[in-house]
Order: sequence, then C-alpha cells, then structure tokens
Amino acid sequence: MLDDLDRRILRQMQADPDMSLPDLADRLGMTSSRLGRRIDKLQEMKVLRGQRAVINWRALGYAVEVSLRVTLDKTNPRAFDEFLAAAREIGEVIEIQTFLGRVDVRLSVIARDMSHYQDIYRRHILTLPHIADIEALMQVAAIKAEETLPI
Repeated sequence: MLDDLDRRILRQMQADPDMSLPDLADRLGMTSSRLGRRIDKLQEMKVLRGQRAVINWRALGYAVEVSLRVTLDKTNPRAFDEFLAAAREIGEVIEIQTFLGRVDVRLSVIARDMSHYQDIYRRHILTLPHIADIEALMQVAAIKAEETLPI
C-alpha cells in the first residue's frame, strides 16, 4: 500500500507533471536519488504507468471526434480478439474500451473533418470483423477530461 510520502509524490506529480525531478525533490524536502527510488518503486508496483505527452488533437488539425459504440456478433468465440486486433491497426482510433452489457466495445475516432471521418468509417470501421451493430456519437464539447484523482 501507499504511505504518506508516496501520496505526496503522486499529488505533486498530478499537480505539475512537467516539474523536473530535482525541483520535485526540493518541493517534497528530499534528495533526488531518494525520490528516484520512490518513483521506481511506484512504477514497479504499477501505480505509475510512466509519463506521456497529452496531445491537443485539435491543434494538429483533428477537429472531429466520434465515439463509436459497437455490439459484436458473439456467435464466433474469437469475435472480441479478432475485432480488437483489427481495431488497433486503425491509426485514427485513439482509444478502445470494452464493456459488459449491451455495448461490447467503444472506439474513440479522430478525423480532420467530416469528409475524413466518412472515409475512415467506410474504409476501416465498417470492415472490422464481427460487428452486429454500431452507433456513432459525435463529440460536441469536452466538458471534463481529467485524469487526476484526490490522493
């Protein structure tokens, strides 16, 4: 389990993910080497999955984001595996989630414009295996997109 120092480290990393290791160590009142060992431990425990760049897709010209809710034809026992493997190959699919219930999979798809989305949908999405039903929800606005939690 996490101790108080681990929680403080995680809170600071969430608050300012761009802070350098020495600055973070100073803020926490510890040495950089001790902080590095703690971060390594958190990564080994799979609490920290690593650092990543958060990309503003709109700034790169991707103005359309569509959420596709997919129900699979589960009469084939390999339906999930084959669908997921094929969906991973579509570059514009930026997120894949699986669910229990009526909807089996949700895909987040980005495109430059509606024409580009239509091309992706026709050439790639509709060719995915084992689709029984598909529903598209076009994102109008992102109201909250936080990954930070109170620790």
